[in-house]
Formats: sequence, C-alpha cells, structure tokens
Amino acid sequence: MKRALISVYEKNEELFDFVFFLDKKEYQIISTCGTYQYLKKNGISNVIKIENIISFPEILDGRIKTIHPSIYGGILANRSIDKHMKSIHFHGINPIDIVLVNFYPFFDKFHKKSMNSIIEFIDIGGLSMLRAAAKNFFHVTPITDKKDYILVKNEIENYGNTSLKLRKKLAGKVFNLTSAYDSAISQYFLMEENFPTYLHFSYEKKMNLRYGENPHQEAAYYISTIHNGSMCNFHQLHGKNLSFNNLRDMDIAWKVVSQFSEPACCTVKHATPCSVALGKNVIDAFKKNYYADSISSFGGIMAVNVPITKELANKMNSLFLEVILSPSYEKNGLSILKQKKNIRIIRIKNPISDKLEYVKIDGGILVQQVDPPLSYDYQIVTKKKFSDQEIRSLFFAQKVVKYVKSNAIVVAQGTQTLGISGGQTNRIWAARQAIERALEKRKEDLVLVSDAFFPFRDIVDEAAISGKIRAIIQPGGSIRDKESIKACDEHGIAMAFTGKRHFKH
Repeated sequence: MKRALISVYEKNEELFDFVFFLDKKEYQIISTCGTYQYLKKNGISNVIKIENIISFPEILDGRIKTIHPSIYGGILANRSIDKHMKSIHFHGINPIDIVLVNFYPFFDKFHKKSMNSIIEFIDIGGLSMLRAAAKNFFHVTPITDKKDYILVKNEIENYGNTSLKLRKKLAGKVFNLTSAYDSAISQYFLMEENFPTYLHFSYEKKMNLRYGENPHQEAAYYISTIHNGSMCNFHQLHGKNLSFNNLRDMDIAWKVVSQFSEPACCTVKHATPCSVALGKNVIDAFKKNYYADSISSFGGIMAVNVPITKELANKMNSLFLEVILSPSYEKNGLSILKQKKNIRIIRIKNPISDKLEYVKIDGGILVQQVDPPLSYDYQIVTKKKFSDQEIRSLFFAQKVVKYVKSNAIVVAQGTQTLGISGGQTNRIWAARQAIERALEKRKEDLVLVSDAFFPFRDIVDEAAISGKIRAIIQPGGSIRDKESIKACDEHGIAMAFTGKRHFKH
C-alpha cells in the first residue's frame, strides 16, 4: 500500500479534494492531529494519526510531533538500495510516497506579532519533512503548492505514479520555498543589521510581465514576502499587462509625489522625472506639470498623490499616457479613463518604506541605504540671501533632483519644474539643457538645484548668462568652491551649500 503524509496549516476544499482522490486510489493517509481531525470530520476514513505510527504523542504544545525515525526513515529510504529497505523493514518502518506540507504562516505574521508570539510560527517539522522528501525525489513526491495538486492527480490517474521529471520539479520548489522561508526568519532576527554576512532575499512572484526592458527580454515581478512596500499592494484596475519599464517608472513617480503634502503631479519617462508640480488643487498641479514638459509627457507615467476626479480624468484622457497612478479614483473619473483600452490604471496607497537599495552587477550585488528624506539645513555662502519664495522653490526642486539621474540639474519657478536634465557625463551640459528648457517657458524668478557640487564656476556663469536664475542650492565640497561663490557674488546670485550630495546612478 502506498502512503501519503499530510500535515497542513491551511485546510480547505482544494486540500480535501486532493486527499479524497488519494483515498480513492487506496493511499493510506498519515496526518498530524489537526489535519487528522479535519479529514475525519469531512469523511476521509482511511487516515491514521502520526502518533500511532511513531507510538509517541505530540509534546511541547505541538513543537514536536513528526521528528522520529519512523517518519524520516519512511521518507528518506532509497528504494533502490537493498540495505536501506532491509533496515526500515527490520525496524518496522513503512515507506512514505507523498509528503504534502504547508507551513505555519510566518510571512503573514511578520509585522503582526510580538517576538514571543511569532516564534511559534517558525515551522520546524514541516520544513524538515519536505526537505527530506525533496532530497529523496527519486522515490518520493514532495508537495508544497496547491497549484500542483492537479499535476500530481493527472499523473497518478494516467500512469499510476508521478514521473521523475515532475518529482524533480517539485523538489526544486521545496528548496525554493524553504530558502525564502528561512530568509524571512533570518531577516526578522537580523532586522537591525543592514549588511549581514550572507545576503538573503524572500520574494514571491506576483506576475509575469509583458517583457523586460526590451520586447525580446522575458521578465517577471516579485514582491517581498515580509515587507509592505508601496509596490507590494498596488491594484491594476484597467489596461494591458505591465512591463519591466512600467514598474520601474511607477516606483519613481510614486516616490516623487509621496514626498509632498500638497496636491502633486509627476510625469516620469525612462526612469527619470521629466516634470513635477504642486498646485492648490489637483487640476492646478496637473496643468502646471503638463506645461512644464508637454513633449516628454507623451507615453509617460503620471502619478498624483490625491484622488482623480472626473474633471482630471477628462484632461488626462486628452494625453497619451502609458500608466496613471493615484491613491483613489472617483467612479465617474475611472469610467472616463477606462474609455482608453490599453492605458494601465493603478490604485496605490502604501507609503514609501524602502530602507535599502540593491543593484545587481555581474557576479555580485551592491547594497546601500536609501537616500533619506531631505534635511532643510543649508548655509548661505554669498553676499546675497534667499527670499522666502526662493527657499520654498529651492527645497521643492531638491526633492525632485534626488530622483534625476546624475549629473542632475533642476530649474524651477515656485513649485513647478521648468527644466530637468540628468544622465550627462558632465555637469555643464546638464545645466545648459535644464536652463534652456526652463527659459522656453518662463523668464522670471528661476532657481537652480544641483545634486552634486560644481567642479568649476562655469555652471554659475551659465546661469548668469540666462539673466533669470536668482538662487542656487548645491552640496558644495569642491576644491573650487571659492570660485563658484565669487562668480555668484559677481552676478548677484544667492547660493547656499547643503553639505549633502544626492547622486542617483
């Protein structure tokens, strides 16, 4: 007689249907106490308590119930080795052919329980039995995922047993799951350690993507099993499947608008903001944002930090946008946006929570703390001082520049960007482009923000040529800072140093 060991935390109809199938195929079912009671209650008669197999009751409030040679011998015995089979027969141990386990839900309890409570959701026996079954996949079928019930059923129905190919795949899924589970536990205990000896990840696939950075590249999106970041719980309400580039741009757009308490609108294109604006209401913010760069907005990702109204939806529908993000949508507004078949409409609410950033390089991975929220510390280094209006505009632009690829320059008026340039190999090119773009739209009360220091005075001179840049903030720290300060004084421009760089490579 074949045997299946079933020990699960999640007991549901899908599980019952699968065990019912095994029962009809004359498998003897072995179960731990809770699963045993569930199966008996629902009419599975051919089920045996595990304590009757090992002749020992569950102890320590269930902490020990499966750790016994009568279980592990039945799982680990290599059926092709006579010595193994003689050994288990000598000890009265029967082979176990299927091991079906799902764990205590540690992932779900990560942020919900105290230390004393959460340790009770660290599964020991379940992982051990699955690992044993996976190691012996030549002979044993390990099952962790309810999606695999149908695959196992089909092969048993058609061939009388599971194939080696399927068992190998299921064994791989076991170690894939147990590594993620152990990683989550490790991260819980090392929560205050940013850079542990070994780097662990615990992510679950949320979706296959339309494609990667280019259509010929396959891609998928994974979300953390333990952290509730903003990109974990967004909801797509409409539109085509998302691509790799969509998600990267969505992340940046949401991070930008999430910095502001006032109504904010941001458009992102190719992983950098092309326009950002605040307004007295969302319509005002949208209009100012679109005016800031109407060209780059074509095919962009647009985010707002307030609900989308019917009026705003009508205006958005006049543009070609790939993705729209908002914390909520008025019913009529959502209906209007859905008139466009392919536009992706995203509802997103969670605040930004990242503390670390990861960048993959060939053969390694770089880990760093995220660039923290801006401080408002600065030191005026010129004869001319900032006006209150310039201070507000400068710190608005600083919140934008930290999300622009370095070298990064943002030119703004009030709380509206007018010229953004980044990703250049030298800073003067970025400055010229940002200033030129700004002057196409406004010629009064402009401010300039840089993500890093000025290596030469040429950027100040370029700002002076415009005749419209009135104030500058930059980190300072160049060996030629005095030259830039002198240039500002010559041209009547106010400038301050923050002492903090904001490179984004």
